[in-house]
Amino acid sequence: MLHLPVEKEPGQRAIIHLDMDCFYAAIEVRDRPSLRGKPVAVGGTRARGVLTTCNYEARKFGVRSAMPTFMALQRCPNLIVLPTRFDVYRREAAIIRGILYRFTALIEPLSLDEAYLDVTGHPSAQGALAQLIRETILRKTKLTSSAGIGPNKLIAKIASEIHKPNGQFEVKPEDVPEFMKDLPVRKIWGIGEKSERKLEELAVKTCGDLQRFSRPALVDVFGKFGIELYDLCRGIDHRPVEPDRPRKSLSTEETFAVDLTTLEQCEEKLEELFQDLMADFAQKESTREITKIFVKLKFNDFTRTTAERAGLAPTLEDFRSLLAEAFARTGKAVRLIGLGVRFADTTPENAQLDLL
Repeated sequence: MLHLPVEKEPGQRAIIHLDMDCFYAAIEVRDRPSLRGKPVAVGGTRARGVLTTCNYEARKFGVRSAMPTFMALQRCPNLIVLPTRFDVYRREAAIIRGILYRFTALIEPLSLDEAYLDVTGHPSAQGALAQLIRETILRKTKLTSSAGIGPNKLIAKIASEIHKPNGQFEVKPEDVPEFMKDLPVRKIWGIGEKSERKLEELAVKTCGDLQRFSRPALVDVFGKFGIELYDLCRGIDHRPVEPDRPRKSLSTEETFAVDLTTLEQCEEKLEELFQDLMADFAQKESTREITKIFVKLKFNDFTRTTAERAGLAPTLEDFRSLLAEAFARTGKAVRLIGLGVRFADTTPENAQLDLL
Protein backbone atom coordinates (compact mmCIF):
# COMPACT_ATOMS: atom_id res chain seq x y z
CA MET A 1 0.00 0.00 0.00
CA LEU A 2 1.38 3.42 -1.01
CA HIS A 3 1.10 6.21 1.53
CA LEU A 4 1.78 9.68 0.19
CA PRO A 5 3.61 12.19 2.40
CA VAL A 6 1.56 14.96 3.91
CA GLU A 7 2.56 18.49 4.85
CA LYS A 8 1.85 19.47 8.45
CA GLU A 9 1.45 23.04 9.66
CA PRO A 10 4.34 24.32 11.82
CA GLY A 11 3.70 23.38 15.45
CA GLN A 12 0.85 21.04 14.51
CA ARG A 13 0.93 17.65 16.22
CA ALA A 14 -0.31 14.30 14.95
CA ILE A 15 -1.43 11.90 17.68
CA ILE A 16 -2.76 8.36 17.39
CA HIS A 17 -4.56 6.67 20.25
CA LEU A 18 -4.34 2.90 19.73
CA ASP A 19 -6.55 0.51 21.68
CA MET A 20 -6.48 -3.28 21.32
CA ASP A 21 -9.99 -4.72 21.15
CA CYS A 22 -10.75 -6.85 24.25
CA PHE A 23 -7.08 -7.83 24.23
CA TYR A 24 -7.00 -10.77 26.68
CA ALA A 25 -10.36 -12.21 25.67
CA ALA A 26 -9.46 -11.78 21.99
CA ILE A 27 -6.26 -13.79 22.51
CA GLU A 28 -8.22 -16.61 24.15
CA VAL A 29 -10.77 -16.69 21.31
CA ARG A 30 -8.00 -16.60 18.71
CA ASP A 31 -6.24 -19.53 20.35
CA ARG A 32 -9.49 -21.47 20.81
CA PRO A 33 -11.58 -21.03 17.63
CA SER A 34 -14.47 -22.99 19.18
CA LEU A 35 -15.10 -19.93 21.42
CA ARG A 36 -15.78 -17.62 18.47
CA GLY A 37 -19.18 -15.94 18.79
CA LYS A 38 -19.59 -16.96 22.43
CA PRO A 39 -19.48 -14.68 25.50
CA VAL A 40 -15.97 -14.99 26.95
CA ALA A 41 -14.29 -13.35 29.94
CA VAL A 42 -10.82 -13.62 31.44
CA GLY A 43 -10.04 -13.36 35.14
CA GLY A 44 -11.02 -15.01 38.39
CA THR A 45 -12.80 -18.26 37.58
CA ARG A 46 -14.19 -18.68 41.10
CA ALA A 47 -17.33 -16.89 42.20
CA ARG A 48 -15.30 -14.58 44.48
CA GLY A 49 -12.95 -13.65 41.64
CA VAL A 50 -12.94 -10.52 39.49
CA LEU A 51 -12.99 -10.27 35.70
CA THR A 52 -10.01 -8.70 33.98
CA THR A 53 -11.79 -8.21 30.66
CA CYS A 54 -14.51 -9.68 28.45
CA ASN A 55 -15.40 -9.73 24.77
CA TYR A 56 -18.21 -7.83 23.05
CA GLU A 57 -20.54 -10.83 23.08
CA ALA A 58 -20.35 -10.76 26.90
CA ARG A 59 -20.77 -6.98 27.05
CA LYS A 60 -24.18 -7.30 25.40
CA PHE A 61 -25.36 -8.86 28.67
CA GLY A 62 -23.97 -6.01 30.78
CA VAL A 63 -20.78 -7.85 31.72
CA ARG A 64 -17.75 -5.58 32.09
CA SER A 65 -14.16 -5.48 33.28
CA ALA A 66 -13.55 -5.43 37.06
CA MET A 67 -16.98 -7.01 37.69
CA PRO A 68 -17.14 -9.78 40.32
CA THR A 69 -17.38 -13.14 38.59
CA PHE A 70 -20.53 -14.16 40.45
CA MET A 71 -22.30 -11.01 39.25
CA ALA A 72 -21.14 -11.56 35.66
CA LEU A 73 -22.51 -15.11 35.72
CA GLN A 74 -25.84 -13.83 37.03
CA ARG A 75 -26.10 -11.48 34.06
CA CYS A 76 -24.78 -14.01 31.55
CA PRO A 77 -25.22 -17.64 32.74
CA ASN A 78 -23.52 -18.94 29.56
CA LEU A 79 -20.43 -16.80 30.13
CA ILE A 80 -17.19 -18.73 29.64
CA VAL A 81 -14.68 -17.53 32.25
CA LEU A 82 -11.07 -18.45 31.54
CA PRO A 83 -8.03 -18.04 33.80
CA THR A 84 -5.43 -15.48 32.80
CA ARG A 85 -2.35 -16.64 30.86
CA PHE A 86 0.21 -13.95 31.57
CA ASP A 87 3.00 -15.62 29.61
CA VAL A 88 0.89 -15.50 26.45
CA TYR A 89 -0.18 -11.89 27.02
CA ARG A 90 3.44 -10.84 27.55
CA ARG A 91 4.45 -12.48 24.30
CA GLU A 92 1.72 -10.76 22.30
CA ALA A 93 2.42 -7.41 23.99
CA ALA A 94 6.08 -7.69 23.02
CA ILE A 95 5.13 -8.29 19.38
CA ILE A 96 2.81 -5.27 19.36
CA ARG A 97 5.42 -3.16 21.12
CA GLY A 98 7.94 -3.99 18.41
CA ILE A 99 5.48 -3.00 15.70
CA LEU A 100 4.78 0.38 17.28
CA TYR A 101 8.45 1.23 17.52
CA ARG A 102 8.77 0.82 13.76
CA PHE A 103 6.74 4.00 13.38
CA THR A 104 7.68 6.23 16.34
CA ALA A 105 9.77 6.28 19.50
CA LEU A 106 7.27 8.56 21.24
CA ILE A 107 4.83 6.13 22.85
CA GLU A 108 2.93 6.77 26.09
CA PRO A 109 1.17 3.76 27.64
CA LEU A 110 -2.20 3.97 29.32
CA SER A 111 -2.28 0.23 29.98
CA LEU A 112 -0.93 -2.96 28.47
CA ASP A 113 -3.35 -2.76 25.53
CA GLU A 114 -3.67 0.99 25.04
CA ALA A 115 -1.23 3.75 24.14
CA TYR A 116 -0.73 7.19 22.60
CA LEU A 117 1.67 7.54 19.67
CA ASP A 118 3.10 10.89 18.61
CA VAL A 119 3.64 10.51 14.85
CA THR A 120 4.21 14.20 14.14
CA GLY A 121 7.59 13.48 12.59
CA HIS A 122 6.33 10.69 10.33
CA PRO A 123 6.05 11.66 6.66
CA SER A 124 2.81 9.74 5.98
CA ALA A 125 -0.71 11.04 6.52
CA GLN A 126 -1.70 10.01 10.03
CA GLY A 127 -4.96 8.32 9.02
CA ALA A 128 -3.17 6.10 6.53
CA LEU A 129 -0.44 5.49 9.08
CA ALA A 130 -2.93 4.36 11.73
CA GLN A 131 -4.47 2.00 9.18
CA LEU A 132 -1.04 0.56 8.37
CA ILE A 133 -0.22 0.06 12.06
CA ARG A 134 -3.52 -1.73 12.66
CA GLU A 135 -3.11 -3.90 9.57
CA THR A 136 0.42 -4.85 10.64
CA ILE A 137 -0.78 -5.80 14.13
CA LEU A 138 -3.61 -7.88 12.66
CA ARG A 139 -1.31 -9.65 10.22
CA LYS A 140 1.28 -10.47 12.89
CA THR A 141 -1.03 -11.36 15.78
CA LYS A 142 -4.49 -11.96 14.27
CA LEU A 143 -5.81 -9.45 16.81
CA THR A 144 -7.84 -6.37 15.94
CA SER A 145 -7.35 -2.87 17.26
CA SER A 146 -9.07 0.50 17.07
CA ALA A 147 -7.53 3.92 16.64
CA GLY A 148 -8.34 7.57 16.99
CA ILE A 149 -6.35 10.21 15.14
CA GLY A 150 -6.25 13.88 16.03
CA PRO A 151 -4.11 16.93 16.72
CA ASN A 152 -3.84 16.14 20.45
CA LYS A 153 -4.35 13.42 23.04
CA LEU A 154 -7.86 14.51 24.02
CA ILE A 155 -9.20 14.35 20.47
CA ALA A 156 -7.37 11.12 19.59
CA LYS A 157 -8.66 9.34 22.71
CA ILE A 158 -12.27 10.32 22.10
CA ALA A 159 -12.02 9.50 18.39
CA SER A 160 -10.76 5.97 19.10
CA GLU A 161 -14.08 5.06 20.72
CA ILE A 162 -16.24 6.02 17.73
CA HIS A 163 -15.62 3.06 15.43
CA LYS A 164 -14.79 0.31 17.94
CA PRO A 165 -14.15 -2.52 17.47
CA ASN A 166 -11.70 -2.87 14.58
CA GLY A 167 -12.07 0.63 13.20
CA GLN A 168 -10.64 4.11 13.30
CA PHE A 169 -11.76 7.71 13.15
CA GLU A 170 -9.81 10.82 12.31
CA VAL A 171 -10.49 14.38 13.38
CA LYS A 172 -8.52 16.93 11.38
CA PRO A 173 -7.45 20.18 13.09
CA GLU A 174 -9.92 22.27 11.11
CA ASP A 175 -12.78 19.95 12.13
CA VAL A 176 -12.17 20.15 15.90
CA PRO A 177 -14.69 22.97 16.65
CA GLU A 178 -17.53 21.10 14.94
CA PHE A 179 -16.46 17.78 16.49
CA MET A 180 -16.53 19.22 20.00
CA LYS A 181 -19.78 21.17 19.73
CA ASP A 182 -22.23 18.30 20.34
CA LEU A 183 -19.87 16.05 22.29
CA PRO A 184 -21.16 15.01 25.75
CA VAL A 185 -19.10 16.71 28.46
CA ARG A 186 -18.51 13.33 30.14
CA LYS A 187 -16.15 12.49 27.28
CA ILE A 188 -13.65 15.09 28.56
CA TRP A 189 -10.92 13.62 30.76
CA GLY A 190 -11.24 14.73 34.37
CA ILE A 191 -15.05 14.90 34.28
CA GLY A 192 -16.38 12.38 36.77
CA GLU A 193 -19.74 11.88 38.44
CA LYS A 194 -19.26 14.79 40.85
CA SER A 195 -18.25 17.23 38.09
CA GLU A 196 -21.04 15.97 35.88
CA ARG A 197 -23.62 16.71 38.59
CA LYS A 198 -22.30 20.28 38.86
CA LEU A 199 -22.59 20.67 35.11
CA GLU A 200 -26.14 19.33 35.13
CA GLU A 201 -27.04 22.01 37.67
CA LEU A 202 -25.74 24.54 35.13
CA ALA A 203 -27.83 22.89 32.37
CA VAL A 204 -24.63 21.81 30.62
CA LYS A 205 -24.76 18.53 28.69
CA THR A 206 -22.46 19.11 25.73
CA CYS A 207 -19.12 20.77 25.18
CA GLY A 208 -20.97 23.40 23.15
CA ASP A 209 -23.05 24.22 26.22
CA LEU A 210 -19.89 24.52 28.29
CA GLN A 211 -18.28 26.88 25.80
CA ARG A 212 -20.80 29.56 26.80
CA PHE A 213 -19.00 30.02 30.13
CA SER A 214 -15.98 32.26 30.56
CA ARG A 215 -12.76 30.97 32.07
CA PRO A 216 -13.29 32.91 35.35
CA ALA A 217 -16.80 31.49 35.62
CA LEU A 218 -15.51 27.94 35.27
CA VAL A 219 -12.80 28.61 37.86
CA ASP A 220 -15.51 29.76 40.28
CA VAL A 221 -17.28 26.41 39.91
CA PHE A 222 -14.40 23.97 39.43
CA GLY A 223 -11.39 25.72 40.93
CA LYS A 224 -8.09 25.25 39.09
CA PHE A 225 -9.62 22.54 36.89
CA GLY A 226 -11.84 25.25 35.41
CA ILE A 227 -8.76 26.74 33.71
CA GLU A 228 -8.15 23.49 31.85
CA LEU A 229 -11.83 22.85 31.30
CA TYR A 230 -12.16 26.09 29.33
CA ASP A 231 -9.63 24.73 26.82
CA LEU A 232 -10.68 21.08 26.88
CA CYS A 233 -14.29 21.78 25.94
CA ARG A 234 -12.90 23.50 22.84
CA GLY A 235 -10.70 20.54 21.95
CA ILE A 236 -7.49 22.24 23.10
CA ASP A 237 -5.03 19.93 24.86
CA HIS A 238 -1.33 20.74 25.18
CA ARG A 239 -0.29 17.60 27.07
CA PRO A 240 2.70 15.96 25.36
CA VAL A 241 3.03 12.26 24.64
CA GLU A 242 5.52 11.10 27.24
CA PRO A 243 7.14 7.68 27.53
CA ASP A 244 6.37 6.29 30.98
CA ARG A 245 8.98 5.78 33.68
CA PRO A 246 8.63 2.25 34.98
CA ARG A 247 7.51 1.85 38.58
CA LYS A 248 9.55 -0.21 41.02
CA SER A 249 6.62 -2.21 42.39
CA LEU A 250 2.90 -2.91 42.11
CA SER A 251 0.66 -3.73 45.04
CA THR A 252 -2.88 -3.80 46.40
CA GLU A 253 -4.24 -3.89 49.94
CA GLU A 254 -7.47 -3.90 51.96
CA THR A 255 -8.33 -2.74 55.46
CA PHE A 256 -11.11 -4.83 57.00
CA ALA A 257 -14.11 -3.59 58.96
CA VAL A 258 -13.75 -6.59 61.27
CA ASP A 259 -10.31 -7.92 62.24
CA LEU A 260 -9.33 -11.35 60.92
CA THR A 261 -8.35 -13.71 63.72
CA THR A 262 -7.40 -16.93 61.88
CA LEU A 263 -5.09 -17.83 59.01
CA GLU A 264 -8.08 -19.34 57.17
CA GLN A 265 -9.91 -16.00 57.24
CA CYS A 266 -6.81 -14.28 55.92
CA GLU A 267 -6.47 -16.82 53.11
CA GLU A 268 -10.02 -16.11 51.96
CA LYS A 269 -9.24 -12.41 51.67
CA LEU A 270 -5.87 -13.13 50.06
CA GLU A 271 -7.53 -14.80 47.06
CA GLU A 272 -9.63 -11.71 46.31
CA LEU A 273 -6.59 -9.44 46.61
CA PHE A 274 -4.58 -11.77 44.39
CA GLN A 275 -7.17 -11.50 41.61
CA ASP A 276 -7.13 -7.70 41.88
CA LEU A 277 -3.32 -7.59 41.78
CA MET A 278 -3.09 -9.88 38.76
CA ALA A 279 -5.74 -7.89 36.89
CA ASP A 280 -3.82 -4.69 37.58
CA PHE A 281 -0.56 -6.36 36.57
CA ALA A 282 -2.06 -7.59 33.29
CA GLN A 283 -3.40 -4.13 32.48
CA LYS A 284 -0.33 -2.09 33.31
CA GLU A 285 2.90 -4.01 33.79
CA SER A 286 2.70 -7.51 32.30
CA THR A 287 5.84 -7.13 30.18
CA ARG A 288 7.95 -6.41 33.31
CA GLU A 289 10.22 -8.96 34.96
CA ILE A 290 9.18 -9.73 38.56
CA THR A 291 12.09 -10.20 40.96
CA LYS A 292 10.26 -10.48 44.30
CA ILE A 293 6.78 -10.97 45.72
CA PHE A 294 5.63 -9.84 49.16
CA VAL A 295 2.77 -9.96 51.64
CA LYS A 296 2.25 -7.20 54.21
CA LEU A 297 0.12 -7.52 57.35
CA LYS A 298 -1.02 -4.75 59.70
CA PHE A 299 -2.30 -5.99 63.02
CA ASN A 300 -5.02 -4.67 65.32
CA ASP A 301 -2.40 -2.91 67.44
CA PHE A 302 -1.13 -1.15 64.27
CA THR A 303 2.17 -2.99 64.23
CA ARG A 304 3.06 -4.52 60.89
CA THR A 305 5.24 -7.13 59.24
CA THR A 306 6.22 -8.01 55.67
CA ALA A 307 7.20 -11.40 54.25
CA GLU A 308 9.15 -10.99 51.02
CA ARG A 309 11.12 -13.39 48.88
CA ALA A 310 12.94 -13.45 45.56
CA GLY A 311 12.66 -16.36 43.16
CA LEU A 312 8.97 -17.06 43.76
CA ALA A 313 6.39 -16.83 41.00
CA PRO A 314 3.38 -14.51 41.40
CA THR A 315 1.01 -17.43 42.03
CA LEU A 316 -1.71 -17.75 44.62
CA GLU A 317 0.12 -20.65 46.29
CA ASP A 318 3.35 -18.67 46.67
CA PHE A 319 1.48 -15.70 48.15
CA ARG A 320 -0.25 -18.10 50.54
CA SER A 321 3.11 -19.38 51.77
CA LEU A 322 4.26 -15.82 52.49
CA LEU A 323 0.95 -15.06 54.21
CA ALA A 324 1.38 -18.08 56.49
CA GLU A 325 4.93 -17.01 57.29
CA ALA A 326 3.89 -13.45 58.16
CA PHE A 327 0.84 -14.51 60.19
CA ALA A 328 2.84 -17.02 62.23
CA ARG A 329 5.23 -14.32 63.45
CA THR A 330 2.70 -12.93 65.97
CA GLY A 331 -0.69 -14.62 65.66
CA LYS A 332 -2.32 -11.24 66.30
CA ALA A 333 -5.63 -10.24 64.74
CA VAL A 334 -5.14 -8.74 61.27
CA ARG A 335 -6.74 -5.45 60.20
CA LEU A 336 -5.01 -5.06 56.80
CA ILE A 337 -3.54 -7.38 54.16
CA GLY A 338 -1.44 -6.13 51.28
CA LEU A 339 0.37 -8.04 48.58
CA GLY A 340 2.51 -7.03 45.67
CA VAL A 341 5.41 -7.60 43.33
CA ARG A 342 8.74 -5.84 42.82
CA PHE A 343 10.22 -5.37 39.37
CA ALA A 344 13.73 -5.63 37.99
CA ASP A 345 15.51 -2.30 37.61
CA THR A 346 15.65 -0.91 34.09
CA THR A 347 17.77 1.84 32.65
CA PRO A 348 16.06 4.88 31.10
CA GLU A 349 17.09 3.59 27.68
CA ASN A 350 15.37 0.26 28.21
CA ALA A 351 12.41 1.70 30.08
CA GLN A 352 10.76 2.69 26.78
CA LEU A 353 10.33 -0.99 25.96
CA ASP A 354 7.78 -1.55 28.74
CA LEU A 355 4.97 0.35 27.09
CA LEU A 356 2.39 -1.80 25.36
